[in-house]
Amino acid sequence: MTTDVGLGEPQVVTIAADEDVVRVRQLVRTVAVAAKLSLVDQTKLVTAASELARNTLVYGGGGGAEVTVVDGGRRRGIRIVFSDDGPGIADLDLALTDGYTTGGGLGLGLSGARRLVDEFDIDTAAGQGTRITVTKWAR
Repeated sequence: MTTDVGLGEPQVVTIAADEDVVRVRQLVRTVAVAAKLSLVDQTKLVTAASELARNTLVYGGGGGAEVTVVDGGRRRGIRIVFSDDGPGIADLDLALTDGYTTGGGLGLGLSGARRLVDEFDIDTAAGQGTRITVTKWAR
């Protein structure tokens, strides 16, 4: 893992163990600071990234996170793509419902992460893995 945060140069973290979730958090924080996100937006993005990295590990059986600084014309942002080859999400609408959980937690994972970022896209199907793309823009 490097901390070079050039525009459009993705940095990839393999998520295979608990330590990798920490590495994702650290990388996202470093890149968010370099991209000049406010402290509030840094915290929101790191929180969402932590939740999504944990889901990638626990529910997807591991996968990866790709962190990229993006240019939206008038502003910069951070885009993170989480992907796994796990079982996928059979009922996406249900999984995005506040309070829904399959792991006995609070059920704020996907819906909470979605609220913390500016853009949230999920591509999943039962038996085909999951790909979640989130973007947080500098204000």
